[in-house]
Amino acid sequence: MFQPDPLSRRGFFTSAASGLGTVALASMLRDDGLLGAESGARPHFAPKAKRCIYFFMEGGPSQMDLFDPKPKLNELDGQPMPDSLLEGVKFAFTQKESARLMGSPRTFKKYGECGMDMSDLLPHLSTCADDIALVRSMHCEQFNHLPGQLLMLTGSPLRGWPTLGSWLNYGLGSESRDLPGYVVMATLGRGLPGGAASWSSGFLPSNFGGSLFRNQGSPVLNLETPSALSPGMQRRTLDAVNDLNRQRLEQTGHPEIAARIANYELAFRMQSAAPDLLDLSGESKATLEAYGVERQDKTGFEGSFARNCLLARRMVERGVRFVTLFLSTWDQHSNLDSGLATNTKISDQPVAALLKDLKERGLLEDTLVVWGGEFGRTPLGENRKGFAKVTGRDHHPYSFSLWMAGGGVKGGQIIGETDEIGWGVAEDPIHVHDLHATIMHLFGFDHEELTYRFQGRDFRLTDVHGKLVKQLLA
Repeated sequence: MFQPDPLSRRGFFTSAASGLGTVALASMLRDDGLLGAESGARPHFAPKAKRCIYFFMEGGPSQMDLFDPKPKLNELDGQPMPDSLLEGVKFAFTQKESARLMGSPRTFKKYGECGMDMSDLLPHLSTCADDIALVRSMHCEQFNHLPGQLLMLTGSPLRGWPTLGSWLNYGLGSESRDLPGYVVMATLGRGLPGGAASWSSGFLPSNFGGSLFRNQGSPVLNLETPSALSPGMQRRTLDAVNDLNRQRLEQTGHPEIAARIANYELAFRMQSAAPDLLDLSGESKATLEAYGVERQDKTGFEGSFARNCLLARRMVERGVRFVTLFLSTWDQHSNLDSGLATNTKISDQPVAALLKDLKERGLLEDTLVVWGGEFGRTPLGENRKGFAKVTGRDHHPYSFSLWMAGGGVKGGQIIGETDEIGWGVAEDPIHVHDLHATIMHLFGFDHEELTYRFQGRDFRLTDVHGKLVKQLLA
């Protein structure tokens, strides 16, 4: 457990607390040979994954229209669901007394040597089937977006807890000197209900939190040097400010002052590193076309999300530990067919391109890729009051799909089953806490042992829950 002494040199370095301070802190610790131990804890055993790219599909993708075909559901289209299955069930909007089962218009085929079922909306991802572990038996208790997203991202439905990316940064530190260890990029329509809580460090020191990047211009607002200030002048100014901050730190021992110093140092380094990161001129035409960076649509989302995917590869190449790519919104309460077509048109090509690119460069082996949302969608059509007709699905936490690839995951397999209409898990249930426990294992940590003392007790990502999903391990 990490308990720094703020008055010692080591304590000064290890208490630096800021999302942008991660790299400066890590580089100083690396110079002292202290990176693993002082960033939190050394891995408990040899890790299979060194970095992670997490695709968070905000809103709840419809599993039976993408990954989990249900012929029986199509057969029963328009019929009521048995009352026994609806007893005690909560919906966000569905009027369960008059709700009816709704089949899927999607066509499915089996892909790869593993014979994985995928929808016609995923022509690119289907070519990667043998690298993917598809989990059909995810489940949780949260049926509204904010608590569901927080649970998936932090292990708790409440604000104030560290995200998965923060825990891994705490445990492993950063591999990069000039970029944050944890970066977030977002392609958003309505935004994220959790806002910054979706990449917060929570009660961990704030240097382990995520840094929100843009994919064009200055990656971080206010990062650029004013034109009237030369690099030498800026360096001298920064040194003077840091000297004053160090004097104040010696007087007070307050860790946030150390964080301020680390912030300034990292920002100074990023002024050179970040523009190079965003410069795609060195990428081949074939690579840009594979990702679809030049694609254009009315929203601008297609090209933006594709660019984020390519930048994610460039980030992990440069030592960024954890990258989260948000895409909203998959919350199709109505217009499910057109909404899913739009979402998959934005995401299918660049996600598949990233998987293939990582594999070709030898990075997929130790880069974990995760794709999923906060829950799935009901096999019932949503008959919300005021809707002229039923064209969408409500929130469904009782069974949904998620996939993983690379980083020690055994690809080319389907784990878990849902019942014949896709209502509940029929085999190998996997809770969100189990997913987190398994991800921590892939990074070399026993999820019960990586803890942080806060308000008198030791906290962990999985709290008092979670078990390892051994089927996922290569």
